[in-house]
Amino acid sequence: MNLNRKDILAALETISVSGEGRNMVESGVVQNVMTFGDEVVVDLVLSTPALHIKKRAEVDVMTAIHEKVYQKAKVKVNIKVQAADKPTIKGKSIPGIKNIIAVASGKGGVGKSTVTANLAVTLAKMGFKVGLLDADIYGPSMPIMFDVEAERPLSVNIDGKSKMKPVENYGVKLLSIGFFTKPDQAVVWRGPMAAKALNQMIFDAAWGELDFMLIDLPPGTGDIHLSIMQSLPITGAVIVSTPQNVALADAKKGVAMFQQESINVPVLGLVENMAYFTPDELPDNKYYIFGQHGAKNLAEDLNVPFLGELPLLQSIREAGDIGRPAALQVATPLESAFEKITRNVVQETVNRNKSIPPTEAIKITTMAGCSAVNKK
Repeated sequence: MNLNRKDILAALETISVSGEGRNMVESGVVQNVMTFGDEVVVDLVLSTPALHIKKRAEVDVMTAIHEKVYQKAKVKVNIKVQAADKPTIKGKSIPGIKNIIAVASGKGGVGKSTVTANLAVTLAKMGFKVGLLDADIYGPSMPIMFDVEAERPLSVNIDGKSKMKPVENYGVKLLSIGFFTKPDQAVVWRGPMAAKALNQMIFDAAWGELDFMLIDLPPGTGDIHLSIMQSLPITGAVIVSTPQNVALADAKKGVAMFQQESINVPVLGLVENMAYFTPDELPDNKYYIFGQHGAKNLAEDLNVPFLGELPLLQSIREAGDIGRPAALQVATPLESAFEKITRNVVQETVNRNKSIPPTEAIKITTMAGCSAVNKK
Protein backbone atom coordinates (compact mmCIF):
# COMPACT_ATOMS: atom_id res chain seq x y z
CA MET A 1 0.00 0.00 0.00
CA ASN A 2 1.27 3.47 -0.88
CA LEU A 3 0.63 5.90 1.97
CA ASN A 4 -0.30 9.51 1.26
CA ARG A 5 1.71 12.28 2.96
CA LYS A 6 -1.37 14.50 3.14
CA ASP A 7 -3.25 11.82 5.09
CA ILE A 8 -0.32 11.48 7.51
CA LEU A 9 -0.26 15.23 8.17
CA ALA A 10 -4.03 15.25 8.73
CA ALA A 11 -3.61 12.51 11.35
CA LEU A 12 -0.79 14.41 13.06
CA GLU A 13 -2.97 17.52 13.26
CA THR A 14 -5.04 15.68 15.87
CA ILE A 15 -2.08 15.57 18.28
CA SER A 16 -0.75 18.27 20.59
CA VAL A 17 2.51 18.23 22.53
CA SER A 18 2.83 19.26 26.18
CA GLY A 19 4.02 22.88 26.36
CA GLU A 20 2.63 23.80 22.93
CA GLY A 21 -0.66 25.63 22.53
CA ARG A 22 -1.46 24.21 19.07
CA ASN A 23 -1.45 20.89 17.26
CA MET A 24 1.77 19.15 16.30
CA VAL A 25 1.75 20.35 12.69
CA GLU A 26 0.63 23.93 13.30
CA SER A 27 3.13 24.47 16.11
CA GLY A 28 6.05 23.38 13.93
CA VAL A 29 6.88 20.25 15.93
CA VAL A 30 6.53 18.17 12.75
CA GLN A 31 9.55 19.07 10.63
CA ASN A 32 9.24 16.49 7.87
CA VAL A 33 7.13 13.52 6.76
CA MET A 34 8.35 10.99 4.20
CA THR A 35 6.47 7.96 2.86
CA PHE A 36 7.86 4.92 1.07
CA GLY A 37 5.06 2.53 0.21
CA ASP A 38 3.73 1.38 3.60
CA GLU A 39 6.64 2.97 5.49
CA VAL A 40 6.47 6.38 7.15
CA VAL A 41 9.30 8.48 8.60
CA VAL A 42 8.27 11.42 10.80
CA ASP A 43 10.85 13.97 11.99
CA LEU A 44 9.89 15.91 15.14
CA VAL A 45 11.59 18.82 16.88
CA LEU A 46 10.69 19.29 20.55
CA SER A 47 11.53 22.21 22.83
CA THR A 48 12.08 20.00 25.88
CA PRO A 49 14.50 17.14 26.51
CA ALA A 50 12.12 15.49 29.02
CA LEU A 51 12.12 11.77 28.29
CA HIS A 52 8.43 11.23 29.09
CA ILE A 53 7.36 13.98 26.67
CA LYS A 54 9.57 12.56 23.90
CA LYS A 55 8.19 9.06 24.48
CA ARG A 56 4.59 10.31 24.58
CA ALA A 57 5.08 12.20 21.30
CA GLU A 58 6.48 9.07 19.64
CA VAL A 59 3.62 6.88 20.85
CA ASP A 60 0.99 9.47 19.85
CA VAL A 61 2.40 9.72 16.33
CA MET A 62 2.41 5.95 15.84
CA THR A 63 -1.08 5.57 17.31
CA ALA A 64 -2.56 8.36 15.15
CA ILE A 65 -1.11 6.92 11.94
CA HIS A 66 -2.18 3.37 12.76
CA GLU A 67 -5.70 4.39 13.77
CA LYS A 68 -6.43 7.10 11.21
CA VAL A 69 -4.37 6.12 8.15
CA TYR A 70 -3.23 2.50 7.95
CA GLN A 71 -3.15 -0.06 10.75
CA LYS A 72 -0.15 -1.97 9.38
CA ALA A 73 1.99 1.05 8.51
CA LYS A 74 5.65 0.82 9.46
CA VAL A 75 6.29 4.02 11.37
CA LYS A 76 9.64 5.46 12.39
CA VAL A 77 9.76 8.61 14.52
CA ASN A 78 12.95 10.68 14.73
CA ILE A 79 13.00 13.20 17.59
CA LYS A 80 15.40 16.09 17.88
CA VAL A 81 15.50 18.51 20.84
CA GLN A 82 15.85 22.11 19.78
CA ALA A 83 18.27 24.42 21.61
CA ALA A 84 16.67 26.10 24.59
CA ASP A 85 16.47 29.56 23.04
CA LYS A 86 12.96 29.02 21.80
CA PRO A 87 10.46 30.90 23.99
CA THR A 88 7.53 28.98 25.37
CA ILE A 89 5.12 31.72 24.33
CA LYS A 90 5.54 33.41 20.99
CA GLY A 91 5.03 37.14 21.01
CA LYS A 92 2.31 38.47 18.76
CA SER A 93 -0.47 41.00 18.89
CA ILE A 94 -4.15 40.18 19.28
CA PRO A 95 -6.26 41.67 16.47
CA GLY A 96 -8.89 44.07 17.77
CA ILE A 97 -7.20 44.93 21.09
CA LYS A 98 -5.99 48.52 21.17
CA ASN A 99 -4.27 48.83 24.56
CA ILE A 100 -2.88 46.19 26.92
CA ILE A 101 -2.28 47.42 30.46
CA ALA A 102 -0.41 45.26 32.97
CA VAL A 103 -1.28 45.90 36.63
CA ALA A 104 1.54 44.78 38.91
CA SER A 105 2.90 45.03 42.43
CA GLY A 106 6.22 44.04 43.87
CA LYS A 107 4.59 42.80 47.06
CA GLY A 108 1.52 40.66 47.67
CA GLY A 109 -1.42 41.85 49.72
CA VAL A 110 -1.36 45.49 48.59
CA GLY A 111 -4.70 45.32 46.77
CA LYS A 112 -3.47 44.93 43.20
CA SER A 113 -6.35 42.67 42.14
CA THR A 114 -8.88 44.97 43.83
CA VAL A 115 -7.47 47.95 41.93
CA THR A 116 -7.49 45.99 38.65
CA ALA A 117 -11.11 44.91 39.06
CA ASN A 118 -12.25 48.45 39.85
CA LEU A 119 -10.23 49.95 37.00
CA ALA A 120 -11.94 47.49 34.66
CA VAL A 121 -15.51 48.26 35.75
CA THR A 122 -14.81 52.01 35.77
CA LEU A 123 -13.47 51.87 32.21
CA ALA A 124 -16.60 49.93 31.21
CA LYS A 125 -18.80 52.55 32.90
CA MET A 126 -16.98 55.21 30.86
CA GLY A 127 -18.06 53.44 27.69
CA PHE A 128 -14.85 51.58 26.81
CA LYS A 129 -14.79 47.96 25.66
CA VAL A 130 -12.83 46.15 28.35
CA GLY A 131 -11.29 42.71 28.87
CA LEU A 132 -9.52 41.41 31.96
CA LEU A 133 -7.04 38.53 32.03
CA ASP A 134 -6.42 37.11 35.49
CA ALA A 135 -2.75 36.11 35.07
CA ASP A 136 -2.29 35.31 38.76
CA ILE A 137 -2.10 31.59 37.97
CA TYR A 138 -1.43 30.49 41.55
CA GLY A 139 -3.92 32.77 43.28
CA PRO A 140 -6.76 33.71 40.89
CA SER A 141 -9.30 36.01 42.52
CA MET A 142 -11.24 37.65 39.69
CA PRO A 143 -14.05 35.06 39.51
CA ILE A 144 -14.90 35.93 43.13
CA MET A 145 -14.57 39.69 42.62
CA PHE A 146 -16.89 39.60 39.61
CA ASP A 147 -19.39 37.16 41.16
CA VAL A 148 -18.87 34.57 38.41
CA GLU A 149 -17.34 31.69 40.37
CA ALA A 150 -19.90 29.22 39.03
CA GLU A 151 -19.50 30.32 35.40
CA ARG A 152 -17.44 28.51 32.79
CA PRO A 153 -16.20 29.89 29.45
CA LEU A 154 -18.15 28.49 26.51
CA SER A 155 -16.69 27.28 23.24
CA VAL A 156 -17.51 29.34 20.15
CA ASN A 157 -16.56 28.89 16.51
CA ILE A 158 -14.57 31.80 15.07
CA ASP A 159 -13.49 31.51 11.42
CA GLY A 160 -13.61 27.73 11.62
CA LYS A 161 -11.61 27.54 14.85
CA SER A 162 -12.88 26.70 18.32
CA LYS A 163 -12.27 29.56 20.77
CA MET A 164 -13.05 30.22 24.43
CA LYS A 165 -15.71 32.84 24.99
CA PRO A 166 -14.75 34.96 28.02
CA VAL A 167 -17.22 35.19 30.90
CA GLU A 168 -18.77 38.65 31.07
CA ASN A 169 -20.14 40.70 33.95
CA TYR A 170 -20.47 44.43 34.64
CA GLY A 171 -19.48 45.06 31.00
CA VAL A 172 -16.06 43.37 31.43
CA LYS A 173 -14.94 40.25 29.54
CA LEU A 174 -13.02 37.98 31.89
CA LEU A 175 -10.81 34.90 31.73
CA SER A 176 -9.08 33.30 34.70
CA ILE A 177 -7.49 29.97 35.56
CA GLY A 178 -10.01 30.02 38.40
CA PHE A 179 -12.70 29.00 35.91
CA PHE A 180 -10.89 25.72 35.24
CA THR A 181 -10.01 24.62 38.78
CA LYS A 182 -12.02 23.64 41.83
CA PRO A 183 -12.21 26.18 44.70
CA ASP A 184 -10.10 23.95 46.97
CA GLN A 185 -7.66 22.87 44.26
CA ALA A 186 -4.12 24.23 44.42
CA VAL A 187 -2.42 25.00 41.11
CA VAL A 188 0.98 23.33 41.46
CA TRP A 189 2.59 24.01 38.09
CA ARG A 190 6.07 24.70 36.88
CA GLY A 191 6.73 27.69 34.63
CA PRO A 192 6.13 25.99 31.25
CA MET A 193 2.70 24.69 32.29
CA ALA A 194 1.67 28.10 33.63
CA ALA A 195 2.92 29.70 30.41
CA LYS A 196 0.89 27.26 28.34
CA ALA A 197 -2.28 28.07 30.32
CA LEU A 198 -1.69 31.80 29.79
CA ASN A 199 -1.02 31.17 26.10
CA GLN A 200 -4.41 29.50 25.73
CA MET A 201 -6.30 32.18 27.65
CA ILE A 202 -4.66 34.90 25.57
CA PHE A 203 -4.64 33.51 22.05
CA ASP A 204 -7.30 30.77 22.11
CA ALA A 205 -10.01 33.14 23.34
CA ALA A 206 -12.60 35.17 21.45
CA TRP A 207 -11.84 38.55 23.02
CA GLY A 208 -13.35 40.52 20.15
CA GLU A 209 -12.84 44.27 19.89
CA LEU A 210 -11.38 45.82 23.06
CA ASP A 211 -10.24 49.33 23.87
CA PHE A 212 -8.40 48.03 26.93
CA MET A 213 -7.22 44.64 28.09
CA LEU A 214 -6.12 44.71 31.73
CA ILE A 215 -3.78 41.98 32.94
CA ASP A 216 -3.77 41.25 36.66
CA LEU A 217 -0.23 39.99 37.24
CA PRO A 218 0.87 37.97 40.28
CA PRO A 219 3.05 39.67 42.92
CA GLY A 220 6.77 39.91 42.37
CA THR A 221 8.94 40.01 39.26
CA GLY A 222 9.12 36.43 38.08
CA ASP A 223 8.46 33.91 35.36
CA ILE A 224 4.82 34.82 34.71
CA HIS A 225 5.74 38.48 34.18
CA LEU A 226 8.40 37.58 31.64
CA SER A 227 6.04 35.17 29.89
CA ILE A 228 3.37 37.85 29.56
CA MET A 229 5.85 40.41 28.19
CA GLN A 230 7.23 37.76 25.87
CA SER A 231 3.73 36.95 24.72
CA LEU A 232 2.27 40.42 24.20
CA PRO A 233 3.33 43.97 23.35
CA ILE A 234 2.30 45.64 26.62
CA THR A 235 1.16 49.24 26.15
CA GLY A 236 2.05 50.21 29.70
CA ALA A 237 2.17 49.12 33.33
CA VAL A 238 0.41 50.35 36.45
CA ILE A 239 2.13 49.65 39.79
CA VAL A 240 0.08 49.33 42.98
CA SER A 241 1.60 49.83 46.43
CA THR A 242 0.68 50.69 49.97
CA PRO A 243 2.59 53.55 51.66
CA GLN A 244 4.86 51.59 54.03
CA ASN A 245 8.54 51.14 53.29
CA VAL A 246 8.38 47.35 52.92
CA ALA A 247 5.83 47.63 50.12
CA LEU A 248 7.57 50.61 48.52
CA ALA A 249 10.87 48.73 48.30
CA ASP A 250 9.16 45.98 46.30
CA ALA A 251 7.17 48.47 44.21
CA LYS A 252 10.46 50.12 43.27
CA LYS A 253 11.70 46.75 42.00
CA GLY A 254 8.49 46.36 39.99
CA VAL A 255 9.07 49.71 38.29
CA ALA A 256 12.71 48.78 37.66
CA MET A 257 11.66 45.54 35.99
CA PHE A 258 9.48 47.29 33.42
CA GLN A 259 12.07 50.02 32.87
CA GLN A 260 14.96 47.67 32.11
CA GLU A 261 16.48 48.59 28.77
CA SER A 262 15.87 45.11 27.41
CA ILE A 263 12.18 45.18 28.45
CA ASN A 264 11.28 48.86 28.18
CA VAL A 265 7.57 48.79 28.99
CA PRO A 266 6.37 52.31 29.87
CA VAL A 267 5.23 52.72 33.46
CA LEU A 268 1.98 54.67 33.31
CA GLY A 269 2.13 55.43 37.02
CA LEU A 270 1.73 54.37 40.65
CA VAL A 271 -1.46 53.89 42.64
CA GLU A 272 -1.31 54.23 46.43
CA ASN A 273 -3.79 51.86 48.06
CA MET A 274 -4.75 51.93 51.77
CA ALA A 275 -3.39 55.48 51.85
CA TYR A 276 -5.31 56.49 54.99
CA PHE A 277 -8.16 55.44 57.25
CA THR A 278 -11.18 57.58 58.10
CA PRO A 279 -13.59 56.17 60.69
CA ASP A 280 -17.30 56.72 60.10
CA GLU A 281 -17.68 58.55 63.39
CA LEU A 282 -14.86 60.98 62.51
CA PRO A 283 -15.40 61.70 58.80
CA ASP A 284 -13.01 64.67 58.78
CA ASN A 285 -10.08 62.74 60.23
CA LYS A 286 -7.43 60.84 58.28
CA TYR A 287 -5.18 58.32 59.99
CA TYR A 288 -2.11 57.32 58.01
CA ILE A 289 -1.75 53.81 59.39
CA PHE A 290 0.88 52.66 56.88
CA GLY A 291 2.67 56.00 56.51
CA GLN A 292 1.85 59.16 54.60
CA HIS A 293 2.27 59.69 50.84
CA GLY A 294 4.79 56.87 50.45
CA ALA A 295 3.80 55.89 46.91
CA LYS A 296 3.36 59.51 45.88
CA ASN A 297 6.88 60.35 47.04
CA LEU A 298 8.25 57.24 45.32
CA ALA A 299 6.58 58.28 42.07
CA GLU A 300 8.29 61.66 42.30
CA ASP A 301 11.65 60.04 43.07
CA LEU A 302 11.35 57.68 40.10
CA ASN A 303 9.94 60.37 37.81
CA VAL A 304 6.79 58.40 36.98
CA PRO A 305 3.20 59.70 37.21
CA PHE A 306 1.24 59.41 40.45
CA LEU A 307 -2.22 58.16 39.47
CA GLY A 308 -4.03 58.67 42.77
CA GLU A 309 -4.73 57.25 46.22
CA LEU A 310 -7.40 55.02 47.72
CA PRO A 311 -8.50 54.95 51.36
CA LEU A 312 -8.44 51.92 53.62
CA LEU A 313 -12.14 51.12 53.87
CA GLN A 314 -14.03 48.04 54.97
CA SER A 315 -16.55 48.56 52.17
CA ILE A 316 -13.89 48.01 49.47
CA ARG A 317 -13.06 44.61 50.93
CA GLU A 318 -16.72 43.71 51.38
CA ALA A 319 -17.51 44.74 47.80
CA GLY A 320 -14.80 42.44 46.45
CA ASP A 321 -15.92 39.55 48.65
CA ILE A 322 -19.51 39.69 47.42
CA GLY A 323 -18.48 40.06 43.80
CA ARG A 324 -19.56 43.64 43.20
CA PRO A 325 -16.52 45.97 42.85
CA ALA A 326 -16.71 49.13 44.95
CA ALA A 327 -16.50 51.41 41.90
CA LEU A 328 -20.05 50.31 41.00
CA GLN A 329 -21.40 52.17 44.05
CA VAL A 330 -22.99 55.26 42.54
CA ALA A 331 -22.36 58.76 43.89
CA THR A 332 -19.91 57.73 46.59
CA PRO A 333 -16.39 58.93 47.45
CA LEU A 334 -15.09 55.52 46.33
CA GLU A 335 -16.66 55.86 42.90
CA SER A 336 -15.03 59.30 42.58
CA ALA A 337 -11.64 57.99 43.72
CA PHE A 338 -11.63 55.12 41.25
CA GLU A 339 -12.90 57.37 38.48
CA LYS A 340 -10.06 59.84 39.08
CA ILE A 341 -7.45 57.10 38.97
CA THR A 342 -8.99 55.56 35.86
CA ARG A 343 -9.10 58.90 34.05
CA ASN A 344 -5.42 59.36 34.87
CA VAL A 345 -4.64 55.89 33.50
CA VAL A 346 -6.51 56.72 30.28
CA GLN A 347 -4.73 60.07 29.96
CA GLU A 348 -1.31 58.53 30.55
CA THR A 349 -2.12 55.88 27.94
CA VAL A 350 -3.05 58.58 25.43
CA ASN A 351 0.15 60.49 26.23
CA ARG A 352 2.21 57.34 25.89
CA ASN A 353 0.67 56.42 22.52
CA LYS A 354 1.29 59.92 21.19
CA SER A 355 4.89 60.22 22.31
CA ILE A 356 6.51 56.81 21.81
CA PRO A 357 6.13 53.90 19.37
CA PRO A 358 4.29 50.69 20.33
CA THR A 359 6.04 48.37 22.76
CA GLU A 360 7.54 45.25 21.24
CA ALA A 361 7.15 41.80 22.75
CA ILE A 362 10.43 40.54 24.15
CA LYS A 363 12.35 37.39 23.37
CA ILE A 364 13.62 35.44 26.36
CA THR A 365 16.38 32.89 26.13
CA THR A 366 18.26 30.93 28.75
CA MET A 367 22.02 30.57 28.53
CA ALA A 368 24.15 28.71 31.05
CA GLY A 369 21.50 29.08 33.72
CA CYS A 370 21.21 32.85 33.29
CA SER A 371 18.16 34.55 31.83
CA ALA A 372 18.81 36.79 28.84
CA VAL A 373 16.03 39.14 27.75
CA ASN A 374 16.09 40.73 24.30
CA LYS A 375 13.73 42.70 22.12
CA LYS A 376 12.30 40.92 19.12
